Amino acid sequence: MDIPRIFDISESAHRIHNPFTPEKLATLGAALRLEPGTRVLDLGSGSGEMLCTWARDYGIGGMGIDMSRLFTEKAKLRAEELGVADRVEFIHGDATGFVAEEKVGVAACVGATWIGGGVAGTIDLLARNLLSGGIILIGEPYWLQLPPTEEVARACRAGSISDFRLLPELLMSFANLDYDVVEMVLADQDSWDRYEAAKWLTMRRWLESNPDDDFATAVRAELTSAPQRHAAYTREYLGWGVFALMSPQWHRAARAPVMLASDRLSARASARMPLARPRGAAARPGRASTGSSCSTPTSSRTWSAIRAGRWRMRSPGRARPASA
Repeated sequence: MDIPRIFDISESAHRIHNPFTPEKLATLGAALRLEPGTRVLDLGSGSGEMLCTWARDYGIGGMGIDMSRLFTEKAKLRAEELGVADRVEFIHGDATGFVAEEKVGVAACVGATWIGGGVAGTIDLLARNLLSGGIILIGEPYWLQLPPTEEVARACRAGSISDFRLLPELLMSFANLDYDVVEMVLADQDSWDRYEAAKWLTMRRWLESNPDDDFATAVRAELTSAPQRHAAYTREYLGWGVFALMSPQWHRAARAPVMLASDRLSARASARMPLARPRGAAARPGRASTGSSCSTPTSSRTWSAIRAGRWRMRSPGRARPASA
């Protein structure tokens, strides 16, 4: 069990396998107000930077699971380097459907929602690992602006435009799953550059050391295309963030579904229009006949299957385990 080789090569020097800098990761930890002794579960833990630095800085403990043998070994070495190996554990494995024996205060899947078959399924999986009152962390892409064509969406490593949402719609989708968004930390262009551009030197150094490797042609092709693709597409269209969610303490029936702005406008328009009368019925005195009926559309978007990739994001052709 392992991830596609291109990721082991291109991200072998990464400590954070998402478009986050160490400063962003520290900001997220501080924003969550973590208490010493809090247990954190990280599905798709990558090289373990989130768990290791939070254990050092905030005294948390926990477990990370990732499909990459290389990244899992790096995570164990990082825990030893930071002196937290007695508090955090890293397992090489598939986190799909994973439920821990001990519930945790924070359950995270930062960039690997393929694990639960999409955002909603991943949230449900994380909730099964969560103590009452705990926090779910979801790392997820969103569109900064809608791509003009499906070809542009694919250049952003999405399967289609419908794979991702605009940020307001993504936040509303969490509410419609009956979760409060209680914090978020978003990537910016600098953190995107650090994540993407760091791959290029790593791939170049690998090609210099492995010119006769059978995989060299694929690495060369990726190195040639990646800088232009990132500048033209990723920087312009794709956002990414980590969102902290908490389940409300009241029954879900008490929460009205959140409507998108477009749905609210349609509903208001419908409310202003008279209902159609039955065919053949006379119009009410003093009122003109409209001869038509209207109905209020409702939002019925479902999460499309998440295209492969480590950041969900990460690979053009596979569902990827994410890293923190």
